[in-house]
Amino acid sequence: MSTTVLPPADTSEPRPSAFAEHSPLRRLLSWEGAITALLIFAVLVASFGVEGFADSFNLANAQLDIVEIAILSLTLTLLVVIGEIDLSIASNLGMCSALMGVLWNGGLSIETIIPITILVGALAGALNGFLVTFVGLPSLAVTIGTLALYRGLAYVLLGDKAVADFPVSYTTWPSKTLGSLPIPYPTVLVIVLAIVVGVILHATPVGRSLYAIGSNKEAARFAGIRVKRITFWLFVASGAFAGLAAIIYTLRFSSARADNANGLELTVVAAVLLGGVSIFGGRGTLPGVLVAVLLVGVLRNALILDDVESETLMLVTGGLLIISVLAPNAVTWGRERWRLRRLAQKAASTS
Repeated sequence: MSTTVLPPADTSEPRPSAFAEHSPLRRLLSWEGAITALLIFAVLVASFGVEGFADSFNLANAQLDIVEIAILSLTLTLLVVIGEIDLSIASNLGMCSALMGVLWNGGLSIETIIPITILVGALAGALNGFLVTFVGLPSLAVTIGTLALYRGLAYVLLGDKAVADFPVSYTTWPSKTLGSLPIPYPTVLVIVLAIVVGVILHATPVGRSLYAIGSNKEAARFAGIRVKRITFWLFVASGAFAGLAAIIYTLRFSSARADNANGLELTVVAAVLLGGVSIFGGRGTLPGVLVAVLLVGVLRNALILDDVESETLMLVTGGLLIISVLAPNAVTWGRERWRLRRLAQKAASTS
């Protein structure tokens, strides 16, 4: 009786498609890749087209100009990922800055004022979190209300006065750099915070829970994720980071004022959305947001060096905000259309 010898089975792993989910080409063509390419292009154009942009002194100043934006964007990214938003961050910053002036005039030391400021910022964030999670109000409506409330409290605390006699040893700290490198100390702080937040978001079960909440809150709740608790503490963290940003902002300008960082929330929101975080939640990366923050900083700095009026800067911010909402969704729609077309072609070829 003859036997048929079958060829050995092919046990080698299939070669991934160039457009596989985690392939380098797919990442390159992602929204984050496009923003990175745009950042490189903007830096090159500014370096050769704007006088003084590439100077080490200006590069350090450009970083300082976006320190508060970067700090506020870290926790706002987490909130937007779960489908929430905090529009009161800049007003919280202004309130904490005014509080610093009041406490300093009251005779407290900077070492005492710093933790109090962060604590007050966290309490302001806790109010937002309480109204959203336990009262059940939408975060957009809540934080629009507290945006006005916290700015109003700032004026109650300090009025239209300014406190500018903080210790020189503290007001010069933000402008100090790492040796001969054009990297100010606040930039180092941002890098450390970004690493911590990035690890939490992308490498821990907490981060996976955040994406699950943003994708479907009810499904996340049924899966055992404590949606309300996580949401509440994210608002608290957002407030604490606003307090930290207030400390840096106040010392950097050596001025505590009630109108500090007025309107900055629009720039922060634009950076977060421009970085690819979906306004509907469930999608986005922290590296993409940080690249977008750098892009915003490069554009702002280049326009200022080119003597562009402040009204034009507002137009640029508004334009970026619109682009940040439309463009990532358009890219996602295009990628989904391409994927469905590929699936249809495969189905037609196998039938």
